[in-house]
Amino acid sequence: MSNAPWYKNGLQFECTQCGCCCGGGPGYVWVTSQDIKNLAKQVGLPDDVFEQTLVYTVRGHKKSLKNYPDGDCVLLDEKTRGCLAYEVRPLQCRTWPFWPQNVDAKSSWKTIAKSCPGCNQGKLYTLAEIEERRVKFD
Repeated sequence: MSNAPWYKNGLQFECTQCGCCCGGGPGYVWVTSQDIKNLAKQVGLPDDVFEQTLVYTVRGHKKSLKNYPDGDCVLLDEKTRGCLAYEVRPLQCRTWPFWPQNVDAKSSWKTIAKSCPGCNQGKLYTLAEIEERRVKFD
């Protein structure tokens, strides 16, 4: 019997930039100092202004992008529903949807695929590529 995960033959995913994973509920989008610099440059703000207005500190030391009152990420354009900094988005965003809670069970993948139109579409990610992206964020 093999210990290979259920997705051993890979999973398809192609980001449609629909914004579904970026909004609809509050949550954390963890950012590093380098992320803050990259994001600030992308949106045309000085690093310190970006951090003061769009980032907050959680648990005394971790940093997260802020949410709008409706739960949308502050970098989610309300008209296009696209990310304002897609090219330099943080690791957490770049690794979606291959988070452990989404791929640990086939039923979890099926559940997120209902709200993410990019799941089961486009590029086939190999087992190795998925494992590389399986980063836990807490």
